[in-house]
Amino acid sequence: MKRTTLFLRFGTTAIALALSGAALAANTDLVKPAVLVADKSLTPSQLAVMETVARRYDTFWHTGEERLAREALAADFVDETPPQGRQPGPEGPLLASRAFRAAVPDLGCEIEQMIIAGDRAVVHLHFRGHFTGTFGQLKGRGQAVDFIATDIYRIEHGKIAANWHIEDNLTLMRQLGAL
Repeated sequence: MKRTTLFLRFGTTAIALALSGAALAANTDLVKPAVLVADKSLTPSQLAVMETVARRYDTFWHTGEERLAREALAADFVDETPPQGRQPGPEGPLLASRAFRAAVPDLGCEIEQMIIAGDRAVVHLHFRGHFTGTFGQLKGRGQAVDFIATDIYRIEHGKIAANWHIEDNLTLMRQLGAL
């Protein structure tokens, strides 16, 4: 069985985790963080579960594949910073993704940083695409969309139980032509 070594940095200390090929295979189709910082008190299995669930949810935002969000979010998921009118529970992000993908069909995101500590995963996401659809009363003209977001996930029993998020909506609204 092939083994891969993952290096994690904690300040000036690096820890190497040996992961089997089978453990990595489940994660190969998920977006990968450019930088991963992890609490050294977590066991390798705790870290793997938390990283996988966060990457699964972030891959949902990258691809729009709703199955990934359903796998990542707890049935009683709470959006702690919902935009006005967002439906509660797991359906809220699904509807938000559908609506935004109608405006930006080629939307994708990268995980620039992921920090895992305690029962939290913090992700700094970078979204890009082109506004070719409609957003409310606005019709896209193919203009580029490029904005950031930061999410804090509280993870319980291998699922995201709560999310606090902030998006750079000022930049986004300017790019969409709403401002």
